[in-house]
Amino acid sequence: GVFLTPYLLLLLLLGAPLLLLELSLSHYGAAAPLRVWECCPLLKGVGMAMLVVASLLCLYSNVLVAWALFYLGSSFQSPLPWASAATGAVGTYQVALCPLLSQEVLGVTHSSGIGDPGPVRWPLALCLLVAWLLVLFCLLKDIRASGKLLYFTAAFPYLLILILLIRGATLQGALGGVHFYLSSDWSRLQSAQVWSDAASQVCYSLGIGFGGLYSRASYRQGHPNVIRDTLVITLGSFCTTFLSGFATFSVLGHMAWRKEVPVGSVVGSGPGLAFVVYPELLSLLPGSPFWAVLFFLLLLMLGVDTLLRIIDVITTCILEQVPALREWRRKLLLLAALCTSCYLLGLLQVTQGGIFWVSLLDRSSTGFGLLLVAICMCLGIAFCYGVTQFCQDIRAMLCPCPPWCHHLLGYFRLCWAFLTPCTLLFTLIYTLLDFSNLSLTSGPSKDPAWATSLGVCIGLLTCLQVPLWATLALCHQSGSLS
Repeated sequence: GVFLTPYLLLLLLLGAPLLLLELSLSHYGAAAPLRVWECCPLLKGVGMAMLVVASLLCLYSNVLVAWALFYLGSSFQSPLPWASAATGAVGTYQVALCPLLSQEVLGVTHSSGIGDPGPVRWPLALCLLVAWLLVLFCLLKDIRASGKLLYFTAAFPYLLILILLIRGATLQGALGGVHFYLSSDWSRLQSAQVWSDAASQVCYSLGIGFGGLYSRASYRQGHPNVIRDTLVITLGSFCTTFLSGFATFSVLGHMAWRKEVPVGSVVGSGPGLAFVVYPELLSLLPGSPFWAVLFFLLLLMLGVDTLLRIIDVITTCILEQVPALREWRRKLLLLAALCTSCYLLGLLQVTQGGIFWVSLLDRSSTGFGLLLVAICMCLGIAFCYGVTQFCQDIRAMLCPCPPWCHHLLGYFRLCWAFLTPCTLLFTLIYTLLDFSNLSLTSGPSKDPAWATSLGVCIGLLTCLQVPLWATLALCHQSGSLS
């Protein structure tokens, strides 16, 4: 409940307006973010910042795919390895409830924190290598071919969530978890962690801020109704998040009932949450190995599809700036070099303390840097391009513009000009003021000062792109700011 309130608020004030903004820009430009934002040289840094965010996401996203691969391989046995995983004590990082994740996959029980990475977990490193080879193969087969997977990956998650939701509702103690999910501790809304997590979830679930919408739009023909698409995507994202919460917290309630502890003490947040809660629920289904294989195969497909979109942003930006690399052999070398570099950089995240580095990159790449990118997008449209002109362009693209679209544009116009920038600025300032209190773990321990500083530097790497390229534009180009 404490998460749903800011999530729904930010979805309406940030998510939907920013999604419509990016969809409209992408269908007009039909190019990567660098080329799209060249229409206003002062804001070329927005495109560069999106490229930085995409690069940071690329560094750790495939680690989650590697986890899914490891679990997928472990699912071909009965009983499942984690079927009796509820005997461990509640640990500092709260993954001890699932020994397969904490010991076999991560080895986090042998690491004291981010400063103690330990040796590489070679089974996981092998899974990471397979994941990158799979991504490279999909890239060579043409990224548009991956769209054929969407027929399965778009429908099957809802069927699986429905099955897990029904099974979770029948578990002893499930009502306690659902009550915890829907109840609100309003005092926790003072925490910057809640607002930062909600903003990150909104941006990540809608694909805002890293340029994926720009690259994918170049594959779509015609002029679709971007307002209708915005409403459908936003509603679908909310329903998925809301229903997934019921399935998750029904299992957490069952875990709390078995452990005789409060629901809030059962498991913490973080990138590994899906690998703790859902395996526990899958082990309670009849024919659990079958459902486990389907679930982790789905996670694998969704993870690879997401990573393909991220890499498509990076490669499209590079190819637009260096057209000579479009030649087949040079493009092959570019893709191979990109995947190899990301694999080598990802080895740090498959050490015993690698999950702390995954959390650091996750927090920094989708944190205040992404919020600043969103602010610059709104300000650029409102004051450089002109929000009135932008609305007229959308009406022209929808010609004829239905009356309901015309009325909704009034709301979005107010958001772009005032509500969205103000909400983004509030969330950004609040997150920065409380940044030192954000933790890589769900326990009471504090992160070392150097880890906090490193997170700030990673965020600044994104933030500095906008003023840097704006300064270069002012120094080397003449004309008005629009």
